[in-house]
Amino acid sequence: MSVEAAARGRGEGTADDATRYLTFTLNGESYALDIFHITEILEYRNLTVVPMTPDFVRGVINLRGRAVPVIDLAIRFAKGATSIARRTSIIIVHIRGMPGSGDAAAADARGNGQDIGILVDAVSKVETFTAEDIEPAPSFGAGIRADFISGMAKRDNDFIIVLDIDHVLSLSDMADLATAIPEDS
Repeated sequence: MSVEAAARGRGEGTADDATRYLTFTLNGESYALDIFHITEILEYRNLTVVPMTPDFVRGVINLRGRAVPVIDLAIRFAKGATSIARRTSIIIVHIRGMPGSGDAAAADARGNGQDIGILVDAVSKVETFTAEDIEPAPSFGAGIRADFISGMAKRDNDFIIVLDIDHVLSLSDMADLATAIPEDS
């Protein structure tokens, strides 16, 4: 659900209007994800590299017997690769079905969907933002694709980029990228 839809559905400025977001850093920028999508946060662990996958797929981890792909958000945002350091983390998110393919909630009830790990520099904390705290997504100037952003959360004298996880980790986009074969020039 977009930030705007959440604001319309719950009213403006009430305590019930607040949504919790996990904040994290990536290349010195602050980002946030709605905690509704997050299943767990892991310390960085060695990844098994899978040949012939797009660059942003750094590998897979074994998560309780399941192979979970790990996406490097820095590469996905065309900002270079994430350097592995002491606070590097993997955020496990659950993506329901294929965005835009119909009833994602019904698909998830049938067990469809995918757990995906996202590699970040460091997890910061859980923040609560109201609809009044979140500005509409800019059409340009954030350094990443506009459709990846659901809004800009005001915090102190700065902004935190609120990601639209369904677009950032669009299974159909990633499938298209994974099957794309570079042309020989």
